[in-house]
Amino acid sequence: MTQDSDDDRYIDEETWEKLVETASQVRKNAHVPYSSFPVGAAILTASCEVVAGCNVEIASIGATVCAERTAIGCAIAQGHRDIRALCVITDVDPPSAPCGICRQVLAEFCDNLPILLINPQGNRRFTTLDELLPMRFSGRDFVE
Repeated sequence: MTQDSDDDRYIDEETWEKLVETASQVRKNAHVPYSSFPVGAAILTASCEVVAGCNVEIASIGATVCAERTAIGCAIAQGHRDIRALCVITDVDPPSAPCGICRQVLAEFCDNLPILLINPQGNRRFTTLDELLPMRFSGRDFVE
């Protein structure tokens, strides 16, 4: 996906670079004693604040929390509910996309979220939440 500057989801290159730098830095804090697969995530909120998260592995693997969900939790704790963009950095090529659980959590707080997937070597893939999770279940599916 390339971004069209006329698109209402457009994020300028300077902002993407800020997200990349933040995700790269927080990735260094990942707690990954079992997989050795550190992940960093940075979210751009509607108020243009950047909130970061890293993955935290626990011996009881089901209790492990992904970087994207850590970032969302931090954003919610800070009072943010609208997310404008996401950057995820992983050390694989091509860069990894968020897992299914993270995709569902992201869907709770945004519609067609622009997502930059990147690795430390600078390889990038742009995608959207719509591409990663089409026909998703969300709060809109509840009938009042």
